[in-house]
Amino acid sequence: MTPFVLARYLTWRFLLSCGAVTGALAAFVFVLNLAELLNRSAGKEEMTFSIALAMAVFKLPLTLNKLLPFIALFGAIWMFARLSRHHELEAIRASGVSAWQFIAPPIGVAIIAGIVSTTAINPIAANAASQFEQLEARYIRGRPSILAALPTGVWLRQADDSGQAVIHALRVSSGDMTLEDVIVFIYAGTDRFERRLDAQSAVLQDGFWHLTKVYESRPGEPSTFTESYDFPTTLTPDEVKDSFTSPDTIDFWDLPRFISTAEDAGFTAVRHRMHFYSLIALPLALGAMVVIAAAFALRPMRFGGTGKLLAMAAGVGFVFFFFSDFTEALGLAGLVTPVIAAAAPTLAVILTGVTALLYLEDG
Repeated sequence: MTPFVLARYLTWRFLLSCGAVTGALAAFVFVLNLAELLNRSAGKEEMTFSIALAMAVFKLPLTLNKLLPFIALFGAIWMFARLSRHHELEAIRASGVSAWQFIAPPIGVAIIAGIVSTTAINPIAANAASQFEQLEARYIRGRPSILAALPTGVWLRQADDSGQAVIHALRVSSGDMTLEDVIVFIYAGTDRFERRLDAQSAVLQDGFWHLTKVYESRPGEPSTFTESYDFPTTLTPDEVKDSFTSPDTIDFWDLPRFISTAEDAGFTAVRHRMHFYSLIALPLALGAMVVIAAAFALRPMRFGGTGKLLAMAAGVGFVFFFFSDFTEALGLAGLVTPVIAAAAPTLAVILTGVTALLYLEDG
């Protein structure tokens, strides 16, 4: 019964600590996001305070989801610091409980929290992020998404003062923006169909699409053929790539299907693969943060210097985020596989924490 009571007590203390950290971070992040949105929307008449408030709310779940390793780390640090300050760790150790036994309950809670976050909370955060991006495109950027990759192919939309065009292609080369098996629907205004272009391929050049082997069809007229045709556009390759769906707006359960669809259409989905693998590794990352906190908590209990060593533990958390960005850059550059890019930071933190804990606990 004694181990169960101790495990329940440590679990409850860890949940309280993480809850307090989450509340403080949520308030700070919300105010920060709201101030940023109000600053970015300055001078835009359509952007009201209520819309900015809604956008800050929609952005909050995604931000907190990304900060979960920090929450686990600071929650564990706070819990161990309180236990150490009230000499509870000393009493626990004096009763014959090893470090591995008293950190097991917080690690279990962190891993379960990571699983719940990936499988249940992430879809909610992704949907909220999608709502945020739609509002951002409408009220701040002034330009909605122009690209959609679907199982039926790739769809692009471009518009100007004279009308709009909808472009469909079965495949695309995202490197040089070459479309294959292209259909262009051209509208005068917003809804009056004017003509259709069927082309073998289309290459995005500076200010126009260069179409080859083109059939032009107009209502009530026979089709005409031309070897090439330059269709004007204001789109640039960067605009097309930037409008590609962000990994943050796709929930965990839909990511594999989206990755398959995007790759079949010809787009690279490395960012989405790394995001998917990082979500899988999240439970282990949260558990690793608890190990790091415990490794630094043992030394202050024995040798003093609590504040300094806890600050070092927080520094490890920041290093984790910097290393994550570094490995992500390597993955996007193709220097390492997406699996390694996503898993390397978590494995590094696990090895660091376990090594430090083994050294402090077992000599």
